[in-house]
Amino acid sequence: MNAETRILNPSGLPLPDDAPADHPKVAELRDLVGWCDGMVWCSPERHGAMTGIMKAQIDWIPLSIGAVRPTQGKTLVVMQVSGGSQSFNAVNQLRILGRWMRCLTIPNQSSVPKAWGEFDENGRMRPSPCYDRIVDVMEELVKFTLLTRDIREHLVDRYSERKETGEALIARVNRTAGA
Repeated sequence: MNAETRILNPSGLPLPDDAPADHPKVAELRDLVGWCDGMVWCSPERHGAMTGIMKAQIDWIPLSIGAVRPTQGKTLVVMQVSGGSQSFNAVNQLRILGRWMRCLTIPNQSSVPKAWGEFDENGRMRPSPCYDRIVDVMEELVKFTLLTRDIREHLVDRYSERKETGEALIARVNRTAGA
């Protein structure tokens, strides 16, 4: 679908607040978040939740750089894999965090149960309904990204972030009235 993709390998990412923000893995993560128009957050479900390394990645993404939220208005798809039965705990947590980060989290998602049986000896996912679902989700991400990326600023424009202070309003009105 002509999308350029980049993947972050979180190996070596320090715990949040346990290293400076210029740590190479933190810088790589932040550069990728700044570069992209859409993201895929995928976590194994471990002990009924997303993994700690997934949460650490999200925690290293700043809520704002200057006055700009680096995730604001970017599309997001959430996915999870499980070693056991079907569950949606990790995707539900990821969806909440995506909304918190002001991402445009798409309606579709994927959860792959018994992931150990879904891949061949080369690590490639076998044809299956789970595979089809992932393709559907990724296509939806690309479509939502194409539909929203050029109007992102309009979609995330918030009254509370642009309203003037009372003093600024009075000064502006008085300038206009006296002109």
